[in-house]
Amino acid sequence: MRSNSNRHSAPTKGLFQTILSALVIWTFATAPAFADADQRPSDTIVFGVVPQQSSSKLIRSWSPVMAKVSALTGLKIRFATAPNIPEFEKRLAAGDYDLAYMNPYHFTVFNQSPGYKAIAHAKDKRIKGILVVSKSDGINTLKDLEGKDVAFPAPAAFAATLLTQAALKNQGVTFTPHYVGSHDSSYLAVSDGLFSAGGGIVRTLNAAPDTTTKNLDVLLKTKGYTPHAVATHPSMSEDARLRLQEAFVMLSETPEGSQALEKLKIKGFQSAQDADWDDVRELNISVISPK
Repeated sequence: MRSNSNRHSAPTKGLFQTILSALVIWTFATAPAFADADQRPSDTIVFGVVPQQSSSKLIRSWSPVMAKVSALTGLKIRFATAPNIPEFEKRLAAGDYDLAYMNPYHFTVFNQSPGYKAIAHAKDKRIKGILVVSKSDGINTLKDLEGKDVAFPAPAAFAATLLTQAALKNQGVTFTPHYVGSHDSSYLAVSDGLFSAGGGIVRTLNAAPDTTTKNLDVLLKTKGYTPHAVATHPSMSEDARLRLQEAFVMLSETPEGSQALEKLKIKGFQSAQDADWDDVRELNISVISPK
């Protein structure tokens, strides 16, 4: 017969591992960006990811990709994000991230200053904004949103906010915007009946919990544009920059890399150059001024 201590050891161990994992996620997700480049560990690349989703979800999704890129390049990479998109924008402006995953509009701004340089973007993909509505609200057209409250992640969220708001305005629809901090919060707010519609993108909607998405319909899908940029700070060495670019492109060519990308709902990355976002520049958006 097993002793009581043995009988309870497995659940106790499982609980300990759960708590430890949560602490690791919390540490990565809440660690502040370095205020000054001199404070960064010289052998560590700080990778900032736009907070479209919760910090815990981002670290779970991006950790396998970071581990594979680190193995391919031999470079140490530390995950970083921000509590919300406006704070992420401030950290990009300050150049806090050595490497960053940012939305298309962010790239056009922070490519100017502090000078982030594109290395990759999702392969064979165009980013489209979507508006979701509750299945039970009887909203079938954009005109049905006249005078309604609509949720958006943040003022400068490219597809989820800027493209969807433009679509509403082009239809002459008057609405009241509410900025809820992330794509996940936008979907949940609509699912819970707090707002009549919410902005997002297909990838984050596909990654949202079934308990949320089962209540939602996609009312609008906008025209597509060059997707999010993976970009490096201008101070990064050309050698490290090229190694990172090659690693991101190679991810989909290995079973481990492809498996890691599945968590992001991305099929693969392709090499990119700054001019790839000229389609976004042509929109002449001016929500954020380059510093």
